[in-house]
Amino acid sequence: MDEPSLSPSSREIPDQYPIPWSVAFQVSWAGVRRRIFRSAITMLGVVLAIALLTYMLITESVTDALVALNLDDLNLLLQKAGVDIFSASRVDSMTILLIVLSLITCLVGIINAMLMSVTERIREIGTLKCLGALDSFIVKSYFIESSLQGFLGTLLGMIIGLVVAILIATIHYGRYPLAHFPWGDALSALGIAALIGILLSIVASIAPAYWAARKEPVEAMRVEE
Repeated sequence: MDEPSLSPSSREIPDQYPIPWSVAFQVSWAGVRRRIFRSAITMLGVVLAIALLTYMLITESVTDALVALNLDDLNLLLQKAGVDIFSASRVDSMTILLIVLSLITCLVGIINAMLMSVTERIREIGTLKCLGALDSFIVKSYFIESSLQGFLGTLLGMIIGLVVAILIATIHYGRYPLAHFPWGDALSALGIAALIGILLSIVASIAPAYWAARKEPVEAMRVEE
């Protein structure tokens, strides 16, 4: 008895629709929570780099504000702390180099951590693709995961850098930093630190996300854990 032939329409694969960003966010957040230790290590590099950047920017703003007061007793404290009151606004080239190197280290650290995360989850990626996940969903999930780690690390680094800068300025100059704190310049410094931290996280997530999306399901499922 001949088997009934299937019509061309019945043999067609149903259309696959892109998964919303909200679903990708939930999956990425779950991945961060499942790998909280690795996520913490990844965020630590961001925290240290952004904390250093925030500290330097806030310290420079506070120093400039105190120099502008031009008070005799405060000038003595500034000179005792090693501040050249006649060129306080001039940034040391070694300081700039240190900040740039820390940011590059942060960028490389995020990329390395995300690549390791992709390597550890190759079978998971293969399973998702076998279940019909599109490449766009893989890119979204890894992009969001890296951005989440970068955002949380940036926020924590900004807080640490701000607190340390105020604390050290208060130790050196007494009540003056709090009484004449440059809120406008400080907010600008925090905005710069936040922008740099988020941009680093986004840039660092691009390569791992696309590498994960290019994995073929058969190749991924063949890898031994």
